[in-house]
Amino acid sequence: MASITAADIKKLREATGAGMTDCKNALVEADGDYDRAVEQLRIKGLKGVAKREGRAASNGLVIAKLDGTTKGTLLELNCETDFVAKSSKFQELAQTVVDAAFGSNDASSVEVDGRSLTDVLNDANASMGEKIEVRRVTTLEGAFVATYLHRTNPDLPPQLGVLVELTAENAEVAKDVAQHIAAFSPTYVSRAEVPEDVVAKEREIAEATAKEEGKPEAALPKIVEGRVNGFFKDQVLLEQAFAKDNKKSVGKVLEEAGVQLTGFARFKVGQA
Repeated sequence: MASITAADIKKLREATGAGMTDCKNALVEADGDYDRAVEQLRIKGLKGVAKREGRAASNGLVIAKLDGTTKGTLLELNCETDFVAKSSKFQELAQTVVDAAFGSNDASSVEVDGRSLTDVLNDANASMGEKIEVRRVTTLEGAFVATYLHRTNPDLPPQLGVLVELTAENAEVAKDVAQHIAAFSPTYVSRAEVPEDVVAKEREIAEATAKEEGKPEAALPKIVEGRVNGFFKDQVLLEQAFAKDNKKSVGKVLEEAGVQLTGFARFKVGQA
């Protein structure tokens, strides 16, 4: 049997929000395996575990740069405190970095005025007294690209950003869908994008949960299918109920507008 430490329990508790005892029991049942312990918590019906899993404690901002309407870059710059995040020096650094990273999907190759991004961030670390890093950057390019930035706190710079790519220009729909993505954080565009192993795992969890609830064996296939379809409606953008009209799916709204969404990115400071 694996040794379960207080640090292991603390890590699981901070990531999932479950109680200390529940976390300890889940780790014991999973023989110390962190991922399996998260699954155990989900199977036992602890609300919110899937949503809270993967969060990181960090500060910073999300910034975007557009080149007209066909190309856009979204970047997350992290620091340790909100005091630094709202400083003009940090925000100016973010603008400099996103300008240099425009068109990139890999921050490691970015140069700022002939200097490596690492050197630039090291200088910023020294001058601001905090660890500062680019957590992620992504670029979308297509027929029509738009962005939406949201301030989760009026005293701080935007900490949530969305980039969307459509097959044709439609600024209103792009804005509406981007705001929907910001609010409902889908993981995939379509059901076809969901990896087979992810679907298999959801089936496994759905079946285990139903058995834990004492559901009759004969009813399990229908229950499992219903819960897997619920997973798709929760995680797949095109199947989510549209924020501005929950009688329609996002897919239906796009269809009525005569456009398709070919890609999106959603960054929120401190979340995976």
